[in-house]
Parts: sequence; C-alpha cells; structure tokens
Amino acid sequence: MKVFERIEVDENILHGEPHIKGTRVPVKLVLSLLSEGLTPEEIIKEHYPILKKEDILSCIKYLTQILEEEEIHYVKS
Repeated sequence: MKVFERIEVDENILHGEPHIKGTRVPVKLVLSLLSEGLTPEEIIKEHYPILKKEDILSCIKYLTQILEEEEIHYVKS
C-alpha cells in the first residue's frame, strides 16, 4: 500500500513496517537519525546514498500526518 508518493507499507517488506518506497529503509530509522541531529544531506552521504532528500522529507510528512490523526487524552492527577 502506497501511503505517500515515497512511503509505502507492504506486509512482505520489513514485516509491514512503513519504509521508503523501493528500499528496505524504515521510516522510523530515518526519523531516528534526524532526531540525533543529522541533516538530510548527512543521512544520504554517510548512511543511505540510495535516498534522496525528498525521501527524508516524506518521512517527516508521514510522521506529521500520524500525529495530526492521534487523539491525546489528558488525565488530571
């Protein structure tokens, strides 16, 4: 299933984990590298030369959509 132009979910690839289309690079791994302070350019140059900057930006867009759909419940203590 294509989630975005560059992100897909396929139960036969990475056990259905969202990944960058045409690769076995999971979205969560790209987001983890970004959270560690790497730039998209560093991720491409140092880790995944197969990726394009648009792939990395699609990972951020994917996470943003998930967060927009998430319902948060606050519990008063």
